[in-house]
Amino acid sequence: MELRHLRYFLAVAQEGHFTRAAERLNIVPPALSMQIKALEEELGGPLFVRTSRKVELTEAGRLFQIEAQRTLDQAENACQTVRRSLRGETGQVRIGFAGNAVFSGKLTHDLRTFRHHYPDAEMVVSEVAPLAQADAILTGQLDIGYTPDHDKLHSPALLAEKVGLWKRIVAMADDHPLSRHPRLTVEMLAAEPLILYDAHGADESLYATLRHLLGHDPHVSHCSASSLSVLTLAAAAQGLALVPEPLMNISVPGVVYRPLDEPELAANLMLVSRKQDNNGATTAFLTIARGMEIRE
Repeated sequence: MELRHLRYFLAVAQEGHFTRAAERLNIVPPALSMQIKALEEELGGPLFVRTSRKVELTEAGRLFQIEAQRTLDQAENACQTVRRSLRGETGQVRIGFAGNAVFSGKLTHDLRTFRHHYPDAEMVVSEVAPLAQADAILTGQLDIGYTPDHDKLHSPALLAEKVGLWKRIVAMADDHPLSRHPRLTVEMLAAEPLILYDAHGADESLYATLRHLLGHDPHVSHCSASSLSVLTLAAAAQGLALVPEPLMNISVPGVVYRPLDEPELAANLMLVSRKQDNNGATTAFLTIARGMEIRE
């Protein structure tokens, strides 16, 4: 027995006439009659009482009508559930973020847009260190990551796309001598202790660029995987913090920000996901994060 047999049966039961039911189903009456007869044989008895004027349900037919309608409704509900999942309307997407994803407004914009278009989907959002994001995505603990670029993102199983690029600025204690300057150059940083955002791991490229620009290894006093820790250390006069421009939105007592005239020290933000992923919610979120048009 197939679902089409149930549809044929219900059409005849509702129309009370084989010809009208056949027209509704867009098949010829003899073919419909044969299908109903085969169904009755499979079930072991008549479902209809046929007269020259109309077709009426037998007692067994009335019972079968209830169950047939229930089965079709359940099948349609199952199809709708799967379609909604494939479209990303339901299900769960797990998102990890670090650094300027929040302070730039990129992450919050994507989260709000996703919630607007897919209110029934669940988002699980957590702060995860940049290096840990790649491993978490590869092992299935995360679906999407927002992180600065680093070597671990170059795995063949990952897709890393640049979604942000900002100037690097200097955060320092408000009584630091360099705070008197409206703008800074790399040369001014040559002898200063520097505070970097996890430079020897997630931001190794920043360390390498500084070494190239200065002509020697930079004097790194502290490294931290937390943006707030970096700014706290700067406020405590532990060094000059090189941070992405969006962090200027954070007001920390005792900290001032100064522009840095060096485009090579730009900070980026990468959107990271698995190359092979069949999660509908993840696909829908990536569409939004990439700034692509959403199909309604």
